[in-house]
Amino acid sequence: MESKKSLLPVKSDFVFKLIFGDQRNVDILGAFLSSVLDIPKDEYERITIINPHLKKESKDDKYGILDVKLHTKNGSIVHIEIQLKVLTNLKPRIVYSLSKLITEQISSGEDWGIIKRTISIVITDEVFIVTGDKYHHQFRYRTKDGIDFTDLVEINTLDLSKLPKNDDSTDLWYWMKFIKSDNEEEIDMLAEKSPQMKKAVGILKELSADERNRMLYESRFMAEIDLNSRVSDEKKKWQKVVAEKDATIAEKEIALAEKDAEIAKYEAEIAKLKLS
Repeated sequence: MESKKSLLPVKSDFVFKLIFGDQRNVDILGAFLSSVLDIPKDEYERITIINPHLKKESKDDKYGILDVKLHTKNGSIVHIEIQLKVLTNLKPRIVYSLSKLITEQISSGEDWGIIKRTISIVITDEVFIVTGDKYHHQFRYRTKDGIDFTDLVEINTLDLSKLPKNDDSTDLWYWMKFIKSDNEEEIDMLAEKSPQMKKAVGILKELSADERNRMLYESRFMAEIDLNSRVSDEKKKWQKVVAEKDATIAEKEIALAEKDAEIAKYEAEIAKLKLS
């Protein structure tokens, strides 16, 4: 008898997008967004996913870029991405991506008033915001005492590694648990929390039972490992080059020091002869 297949990890960007980035599942996406953001509920009455397909940055990119971009009912733009690892310069990259989403909204001669609220949601599997133990942070343009300059720009960070073991009775905790957990029993318990969560669990099980999806997931997983290996190999190669150059420099410095010592000795002997 064929053994039961394990569930695919929701925190994989590939699986996450299949669940939350499908226009047929906007009710799931709306429930998740409602747990993260403090925008009016009617914004989720009509969600349009902007990028329903995987895109590649180059022809050599085997696994492409998987994120979710959407418009809410009133035109707000929300960008969601998962970063399992907190990479160097992730913060400036997030700011750049968010800024680009803003500038893309307006052309020369248009009124500034057309700019819609732009929100970024970044989910990480490693500690991103080091300070404190909160797993959700909201960042806006505001003063230290909490006075908002504008809500047009917002960054939300969701840290899976900081999610407490026991629920805090918020919808966000349940969605974070769904994204983080690989335990089918825990996933089944979450299905009881809401109709949208039940639907999400059902979709996850369907995706996990589909051999093609498993192959695509494994392909992306292996491609990412290959890329990381190439980056690691390049890093080691350059570290070796730098080490060899450092060793050469050190040898030259020793040789120069020895010559300086010889010159100093010679000058000392000359000085003695002059005094005699």
